[in-house]
Amino acid sequence: MTAVVEPEAGRPAENDGRAMTVAKTAVVAGPLIVPAVGLGYPLAWVVARSFTDRDDAFAGGATWGSTLADPAVHKAVWRTLEVAALSTLGCLVIGTFLAFVLAFVPFPGSAGVVRMIEAVVALPSFLIPLALGVLFGSVGVVSASTGHQFTFLATVTGVVLAEIAFYTPFVVRPLLAAFSQFPSAHIDVASLLGAGPTRIAATVILPRVWPALAAASSLTFLLTLNEFGIVLFTGAKDVTTVPMMIYTKSMVASDFATAAVLATMQLTLSVIVYLGYRAVVRRFDTRTGA
Repeated sequence: MTAVVEPEAGRPAENDGRAMTVAKTAVVAGPLIVPAVGLGYPLAWVVARSFTDRDDAFAGGATWGSTLADPAVHKAVWRTLEVAALSTLGCLVIGTFLAFVLAFVPFPGSAGVVRMIEAVVALPSFLIPLALGVLFGSVGVVSASTGHQFTFLATVTGVVLAEIAFYTPFVVRPLLAAFSQFPSAHIDVASLLGAGPTRIAATVILPRVWPALAAASSLTFLLTLNEFGIVLFTGAKDVTTVPMMIYTKSMVASDFATAAVLATMQLTLSVIVYLGYRAVVRRFDTRTGA
């Protein structure tokens, strides 16, 4: 008599569990393949290219050494930091003032102003220098009417003003969100105690919204640090930032090795600033949740 072997009762459940694990892995790994191939590979290629020479031959750290020793690179790095810092400072001053007025000094049409500020973010960045060029360019309206006395668009001042005009909404929007959560009772109490508007803003409001202000400034600095289109379209030939130098080295001089070194430096600096931005945002979220 032949014995009949019954299947183990737990095996179907075990197979279903493995199938579910495979399915979950596929769902998670699938979307990761696209950025890994589309972003990770080019970045890895850029880093690897930085260790070659102009003829694409392995050069070790020679290209890094020559690039880091180049005074023009030093000037470009400092110019990049200067433009980003001045632009961020200008955005903070103007953006904080605008957000404060829109949040605490309501006036007819304030909602329309907010919508207009938000719309600027949707515009391509190069439209700002083109618009400013109509006014302050070498053949602009102001320049022509003043005997070419105000042709500052193709200077550091012009680049900074263009970046302030474009990136100020990145400060206004988060501050408006922070101001909307501010208890109005605190302002009423401070006013009853005799505090003026300036003191209320400095001692009551700003200390409560500084995390939002820090997050906005970090994001703005990160964006202005990597800005290329505005610098290019202002025609500021003497304002050589690292992104502009990367473009010149790669597209004009065909020196892809040096461009890769500069790109790797810019990437490293951007990651550092981004990590600082994320740290501020996490602290802000923690304090808000508490």
